[in-house]
Amino acid sequence: MSVIAPTNQLIDRFGRRITYVRLSVTDRCDLRCVYCMCEDMTFLPREQLLTLEEMARLGKAFVDLGVHKIRITGGEPLVRRNVLKLFRDLGQLEGLRDLTLTTNGTQLARYAKELKEAGVTRINISLDTLDADRFHKLTRLGDINKVLAGIDAALEAGFQRIKLNAVVLKNRNHDEVVDLVNFAHERGMDISFIEEMPLGVIGDHDRAEAYYSSDEILRDLLREMDLYAVEDNTGGPSHYFRRIGGDYRVGFISPHSHNFCDTCNRVRVTAEGRLLLCLGQEHSMDLRRVLRANPTDDERVRAALIESMDIKPEGHEFNLEAPQPMIFRHMNTTGG
Repeated sequence: MSVIAPTNQLIDRFGRRITYVRLSVTDRCDLRCVYCMCEDMTFLPREQLLTLEEMARLGKAFVDLGVHKIRITGGEPLVRRNVLKLFRDLGQLEGLRDLTLTTNGTQLARYAKELKEAGVTRINISLDTLDADRFHKLTRLGDINKVLAGIDAALEAGFQRIKLNAVVLKNRNHDEVVDLVNFAHERGMDISFIEEMPLGVIGDHDRAEAYYSSDEILRDLLREMDLYAVEDNTGGPSHYFRRIGGDYRVGFISPHSHNFCDTCNRVRVTAEGRLLLCLGQEHSMDLRRVLRANPTDDERVRAALIESMDIKPEGHEFNLEAPQPMIFRHMNTTGG
Protein backbone atom coordinates (compact mmCIF):
# COMPACT_ATOMS: atom_id res chain seq x y z
CA MET A 1 0.00 0.00 0.00
CA SER A 2 1.36 3.42 -0.92
CA VAL A 3 2.14 5.97 1.75
CA ILE A 4 1.26 9.62 1.12
CA ALA A 5 4.17 11.74 2.29
CA PRO A 6 3.73 15.06 4.07
CA THR A 7 4.83 17.84 1.74
CA ASN A 8 7.76 18.76 3.99
CA GLN A 9 9.30 15.29 4.18
CA LEU A 10 10.69 12.62 1.88
CA ILE A 11 8.78 9.39 2.47
CA ASP A 12 8.66 6.68 -0.17
CA ARG A 13 5.83 4.29 -1.13
CA PHE A 14 6.98 1.81 1.49
CA GLY A 15 6.90 4.24 4.39
CA ARG A 16 10.66 4.72 4.57
CA ARG A 17 11.72 8.25 5.46
CA ILE A 18 14.77 9.59 3.62
CA THR A 19 17.08 11.39 6.03
CA TYR A 20 20.47 10.66 4.44
CA VAL A 21 21.88 11.83 1.08
CA ARG A 22 25.16 10.77 -0.47
CA LEU A 23 26.27 13.59 -2.78
CA SER A 24 29.03 12.84 -5.27
CA VAL A 25 31.08 15.85 -6.32
CA THR A 26 33.18 14.13 -8.98
CA ASP A 27 33.63 10.78 -10.71
CA ARG A 28 37.39 11.39 -10.92
CA CYS A 29 39.89 9.80 -8.60
CA ASP A 30 43.64 9.68 -8.12
CA LEU A 31 43.46 5.91 -7.55
CA ARG A 32 42.08 3.05 -9.67
CA CYS A 33 40.88 0.53 -7.08
CA VAL A 34 40.18 -2.85 -8.67
CA TYR A 35 36.67 -3.19 -7.19
CA CYS A 36 35.62 0.34 -8.11
CA MET A 37 36.60 0.94 -11.72
CA CYS A 38 38.42 -0.46 -14.71
CA GLU A 39 42.03 0.51 -15.31
CA ASP A 40 41.38 2.70 -18.35
CA MET A 41 38.48 4.92 -17.29
CA THR A 42 36.70 7.60 -19.27
CA PHE A 43 35.50 10.36 -16.98
CA LEU A 44 32.67 12.83 -17.42
CA PRO A 45 33.47 16.10 -19.19
CA ARG A 46 33.67 18.79 -16.53
CA GLU A 47 30.90 20.81 -18.18
CA GLN A 48 28.44 17.98 -17.45
CA LEU A 49 28.99 18.18 -13.70
CA LEU A 50 26.81 20.14 -11.34
CA THR A 51 28.50 23.32 -10.19
CA LEU A 52 29.40 23.57 -6.52
CA GLU A 53 26.72 26.25 -6.18
CA GLU A 54 24.11 23.87 -7.62
CA MET A 55 25.22 21.17 -5.20
CA ALA A 56 24.89 23.56 -2.26
CA ARG A 57 21.43 24.58 -3.44
CA LEU A 58 20.44 20.94 -3.74
CA GLY A 59 21.81 20.22 -0.28
CA LYS A 60 19.64 22.97 1.18
CA ALA A 61 16.56 21.61 -0.60
CA PHE A 62 17.17 18.17 0.93
CA VAL A 63 17.66 19.62 4.41
CA ASP A 64 14.46 21.66 4.02
CA LEU A 65 12.71 18.30 3.49
CA GLY A 66 14.04 16.65 6.62
CA VAL A 67 17.41 15.26 5.53
CA HIS A 68 19.82 15.63 8.44
CA LYS A 69 22.87 13.80 7.09
CA ILE A 70 24.80 14.59 3.92
CA ARG A 71 27.86 12.57 2.95
CA ILE A 72 30.19 13.99 0.31
CA THR A 73 31.57 11.25 -1.93
CA GLY A 74 33.20 10.70 -5.32
CA GLY A 75 35.35 9.40 -7.06
CA GLU A 76 37.70 11.11 -4.70
CA PRO A 77 35.91 14.26 -3.48
CA LEU A 78 39.06 16.15 -2.56
CA VAL A 79 40.35 16.23 -6.15
CA ARG A 80 37.41 18.48 -7.10
CA ARG A 81 38.69 22.03 -7.51
CA ASN A 82 37.51 24.47 -4.80
CA VAL A 83 35.48 21.71 -3.09
CA LEU A 84 36.07 23.30 0.32
CA LYS A 85 33.57 26.00 -0.68
CA LEU A 86 30.85 23.35 -0.84
CA PHE A 87 31.78 22.02 2.59
CA ARG A 88 31.60 25.54 4.02
CA ASP A 89 28.22 26.23 2.41
CA LEU A 90 26.71 22.95 3.59
CA GLY A 91 28.29 23.30 7.01
CA GLN A 92 26.16 26.42 7.61
CA LEU A 93 22.81 24.73 6.94
CA GLU A 94 20.51 24.84 9.93
CA GLY A 95 19.06 21.39 10.52
CA LEU A 96 22.01 19.46 9.09
CA ARG A 97 23.34 17.35 11.96
CA ASP A 98 25.97 15.37 10.10
CA LEU A 99 28.21 16.62 7.29
CA THR A 100 30.48 13.71 6.52
CA LEU A 101 33.13 12.77 3.99
CA THR A 102 34.20 9.51 2.37
CA THR A 103 37.74 9.76 1.01
CA ASN A 104 40.65 7.57 -0.03
CA GLY A 105 42.82 9.66 2.29
CA THR A 106 45.47 10.69 -0.21
CA GLN A 107 44.60 14.41 0.07
CA LEU A 108 43.82 14.57 3.78
CA ALA A 109 47.29 15.69 4.84
CA ARG A 110 46.56 18.86 2.86
CA TYR A 111 42.89 19.40 3.72
CA ALA A 112 42.10 17.84 7.12
CA LYS A 113 42.36 21.04 9.17
CA GLU A 114 40.27 23.10 6.73
CA LEU A 115 37.61 20.37 6.56
CA LYS A 116 37.28 20.48 10.35
CA GLU A 117 36.93 24.26 10.26
CA ALA A 118 34.30 24.00 7.48
CA GLY A 119 32.01 21.93 9.70
CA VAL A 120 32.72 18.35 8.64
CA THR A 121 31.63 16.14 11.54
CA ARG A 122 32.93 12.72 10.47
CA ILE A 123 35.37 11.20 8.00
CA ASN A 124 35.40 7.70 6.50
CA ILE A 125 38.76 6.70 5.01
CA SER A 126 39.15 3.78 2.62
CA LEU A 127 42.01 1.45 3.54
CA ASP A 128 41.89 -2.15 2.34
CA THR A 129 45.36 -3.30 3.33
CA LEU A 130 48.33 -2.31 5.48
CA ASP A 131 50.85 -3.78 3.06
CA ALA A 132 52.42 -1.24 0.67
CA ASP A 133 52.80 -3.68 -2.23
CA ARG A 134 49.25 -4.97 -1.86
CA PHE A 135 47.98 -1.42 -1.63
CA HIS A 136 49.69 -0.57 -4.91
CA LYS A 137 48.16 -3.64 -6.58
CA LEU A 138 44.64 -3.06 -5.23
CA THR A 139 44.69 0.64 -6.19
CA ARG A 140 46.78 0.05 -9.32
CA LEU A 141 48.90 3.19 -8.70
CA GLY A 142 48.55 4.24 -5.05
CA ASP A 143 51.14 5.05 -2.38
CA ILE A 144 49.98 3.83 1.04
CA ASN A 145 52.19 6.39 2.78
CA LYS A 146 49.96 9.21 1.53
CA VAL A 147 46.92 7.55 3.09
CA LEU A 148 48.71 6.88 6.38
CA ALA A 149 49.79 10.52 6.48
CA GLY A 150 46.21 11.53 5.78
CA ILE A 151 44.93 9.43 8.68
CA ASP A 152 47.47 11.05 10.98
CA ALA A 153 46.44 14.51 9.76
CA ALA A 154 42.75 13.81 10.40
CA LEU A 155 43.53 12.63 13.93
CA GLU A 156 45.74 15.66 14.53
CA ALA A 157 42.99 17.99 13.26
CA GLY A 158 40.81 16.78 16.11
CA PHE A 159 38.22 14.65 14.33
CA GLN A 160 36.63 12.50 17.02
CA ARG A 161 34.71 10.26 14.64
CA ILE A 162 36.97 8.67 12.06
CA LYS A 163 36.17 5.32 10.52
CA LEU A 164 38.15 3.11 8.17
CA ASN A 165 36.33 1.31 5.36
CA ALA A 166 37.79 -1.88 3.93
CA VAL A 167 36.44 -3.82 0.95
CA VAL A 168 37.46 -7.42 1.51
CA LEU A 169 38.34 -9.71 -1.40
CA LYS A 170 39.11 -13.39 -1.00
CA ASN A 171 42.80 -14.18 -1.60
CA ARG A 172 43.59 -10.46 -1.96
CA ASN A 173 43.27 -9.06 1.55
CA HIS A 174 40.91 -11.30 3.54
CA ASP A 175 43.83 -12.48 5.68
CA GLU A 176 44.38 -8.93 7.01
CA VAL A 177 41.06 -8.31 8.74
CA VAL A 178 42.47 -8.81 12.25
CA ASP A 179 45.43 -6.54 11.53
CA LEU A 180 43.12 -3.86 10.12
CA VAL A 181 40.91 -3.95 13.21
CA ASN A 182 43.92 -3.66 15.50
CA PHE A 183 45.34 -0.80 13.43
CA ALA A 184 42.06 1.12 13.64
CA HIS A 185 41.36 0.51 17.32
CA GLU A 186 44.92 1.34 18.41
CA ARG A 187 44.38 4.79 16.86
CA GLY A 188 40.93 5.36 18.31
CA MET A 189 39.02 4.68 15.09
CA ASP A 190 36.12 2.42 14.12
CA ILE A 191 36.32 0.17 11.06
CA SER A 192 33.70 -1.27 8.71
CA PHE A 193 34.18 -4.20 6.36
CA ILE A 194 32.26 -4.04 3.07
CA GLU A 195 31.19 -6.84 0.76
CA GLU A 196 32.10 -5.99 -2.84
CA MET A 197 29.17 -4.66 -4.83
CA PRO A 198 28.65 -5.74 -8.48
CA LEU A 199 28.71 -2.32 -10.11
CA GLY A 200 30.38 -1.80 -13.48
CA VAL A 201 32.69 -3.99 -15.57
CA ILE A 202 36.06 -4.03 -13.79
CA GLY A 203 38.02 -6.70 -15.71
CA ASP A 204 40.32 -7.44 -12.77
CA HIS A 205 38.72 -10.44 -11.08
CA ASP A 206 35.67 -12.67 -10.96
CA ARG A 207 33.45 -11.14 -8.30
CA ALA A 208 31.84 -14.42 -7.34
CA GLU A 209 35.25 -16.02 -6.75
CA ALA A 210 36.54 -12.98 -4.82
CA TYR A 211 33.45 -12.72 -2.62
CA TYR A 212 34.20 -12.93 1.09
CA SER A 213 31.12 -12.57 3.22
CA SER A 214 30.63 -10.57 6.40
CA ASP A 215 29.95 -13.83 8.22
CA GLU A 216 33.34 -15.18 7.16
CA ILE A 217 35.07 -11.98 8.30
CA LEU A 218 33.29 -12.08 11.65
CA ARG A 219 34.31 -15.73 12.06
CA ASP A 220 37.95 -14.81 11.42
CA LEU A 221 37.81 -11.95 13.91
CA LEU A 222 36.18 -14.02 16.65
CA ARG A 223 39.12 -16.41 16.53
CA GLU A 224 41.36 -13.57 17.71
CA MET A 225 39.15 -11.22 19.75
CA ASP A 226 35.94 -11.04 21.75
CA LEU A 227 33.17 -9.05 20.04
CA TYR A 228 29.52 -8.48 20.93
CA ALA A 229 26.71 -7.07 18.81
CA VAL A 230 25.43 -3.56 19.59
CA GLU A 231 22.45 -1.57 18.34
CA ASP A 232 24.52 1.53 17.43
CA ASN A 233 23.33 3.34 14.32
CA THR A 234 25.17 6.09 12.45
CA GLY A 235 22.41 6.53 9.88
CA GLY A 236 23.93 4.16 7.35
CA PRO A 237 23.75 0.41 6.64
CA SER A 238 26.50 -0.82 9.00
CA HIS A 239 25.72 -3.40 11.67
CA TYR A 240 28.15 -2.92 14.55
CA PHE A 241 30.02 -4.99 17.09
CA ARG A 242 32.12 -3.76 19.99
CA ARG A 243 35.23 -5.31 21.40
CA ILE A 244 34.98 -6.47 24.99
CA GLY A 245 37.05 -4.06 27.04
CA GLY A 246 37.33 -1.55 24.19
CA ASP A 247 35.58 1.62 23.10
CA TYR A 248 35.72 1.18 19.34
CA ARG A 249 33.56 -0.69 16.88
CA VAL A 250 33.71 -3.14 14.00
CA GLY A 251 30.98 -2.67 11.41
CA PHE A 252 29.73 -4.80 8.53
CA ILE A 253 28.08 -3.55 5.35
CA SER A 254 26.56 -6.65 3.79
CA PRO A 255 24.53 -6.03 0.62
CA HIS A 256 24.67 -9.73 -0.29
CA SER A 257 24.63 -11.77 2.90
CA HIS A 258 22.41 -9.48 5.01
CA ASN A 259 20.34 -7.29 2.73
CA PHE A 260 19.48 -3.96 4.39
CA CYS A 261 16.94 -2.61 1.88
CA ASP A 262 13.98 -2.77 4.24
CA THR A 263 15.41 0.02 6.37
CA CYS A 264 16.88 2.10 3.54
CA ASN A 265 16.83 5.78 4.49
CA ARG A 266 19.09 7.17 1.76
CA VAL A 267 19.42 8.30 -1.82
CA ARG A 268 22.43 9.23 -3.95
CA VAL A 269 23.12 12.14 -6.26
CA THR A 270 25.78 11.64 -8.92
CA ALA A 271 28.20 14.39 -9.86
CA GLU A 272 26.17 15.16 -12.99
CA GLY A 273 22.99 15.58 -10.97
CA ARG A 274 21.31 12.22 -11.43
CA LEU A 275 19.27 11.29 -8.37
CA LEU A 276 19.67 7.54 -7.81
CA LEU A 277 16.87 6.14 -5.68
CA CYS A 278 18.64 2.80 -5.15
CA LEU A 279 22.29 1.72 -5.29
CA GLY A 280 21.44 -1.45 -7.19
CA GLN A 281 18.69 -0.21 -9.53
CA GLU A 282 18.53 2.38 -12.29
CA HIS A 283 15.46 4.29 -11.04
CA SER A 284 16.55 7.93 -11.21
CA MET A 285 15.61 11.56 -11.78
CA ASP A 286 17.55 14.25 -13.67
CA LEU A 287 18.03 16.94 -11.03
CA ARG A 288 20.44 18.93 -13.19
CA ARG A 289 17.60 19.62 -15.59
CA VAL A 290 15.32 20.64 -12.73
CA LEU A 291 17.91 22.94 -11.19
CA ARG A 292 18.78 24.68 -14.45
CA ALA A 293 15.17 25.01 -15.60
CA ASN A 294 14.31 26.66 -12.26
CA PRO A 295 17.37 28.75 -11.35
CA THR A 296 15.56 30.76 -8.65
CA ASP A 297 12.59 28.52 -7.80
CA ASP A 298 13.66 26.32 -4.90
CA GLU A 299 10.07 25.21 -4.34
CA ARG A 300 10.12 23.46 -7.71
CA VAL A 301 13.34 21.68 -6.74
CA ARG A 302 11.78 20.49 -3.48
CA ALA A 303 8.69 19.35 -5.37
CA ALA A 304 10.85 17.27 -7.72
CA LEU A 305 12.53 15.58 -4.75
CA ILE A 306 9.14 14.72 -3.26
CA GLU A 307 7.95 13.37 -6.63
CA SER A 308 11.03 11.14 -6.85
CA MET A 309 9.81 9.13 -3.87
CA ASP A 310 7.21 7.54 -6.15
CA ILE A 311 9.94 5.71 -8.09
CA LYS A 312 12.17 4.58 -5.23
CA PRO A 313 12.16 0.76 -5.49
CA GLU A 314 11.74 -1.59 -2.57
CA GLY A 315 15.27 -2.94 -2.93
CA HIS A 316 18.16 -3.99 -5.09
CA GLU A 317 18.66 -7.36 -6.81
CA PHE A 318 22.41 -7.91 -6.61
CA ASN A 319 23.39 -11.27 -8.07
CA LEU A 320 27.02 -12.37 -8.00
CA GLU A 321 26.25 -15.36 -10.20
CA ALA A 322 25.06 -13.24 -13.14
CA PRO A 323 27.30 -13.54 -16.22
CA GLN A 324 27.75 -9.75 -16.28
CA PRO A 325 26.88 -6.93 -13.90
CA MET A 326 23.27 -5.89 -13.74
CA ILE A 327 24.42 -2.29 -13.21
CA PHE A 328 26.95 -0.99 -15.70
CA ARG A 329 27.83 2.26 -13.92
CA HIS A 330 30.99 1.99 -11.87
CA MET A 331 31.16 2.76 -8.18
CA ASN A 332 33.05 6.01 -8.83
CA THR A 333 30.13 7.15 -11.01
CA THR A 334 27.53 6.01 -8.49
CA GLY A 335 29.23 7.91 -5.70
CA GLY A 336 30.94 6.15 -2.82
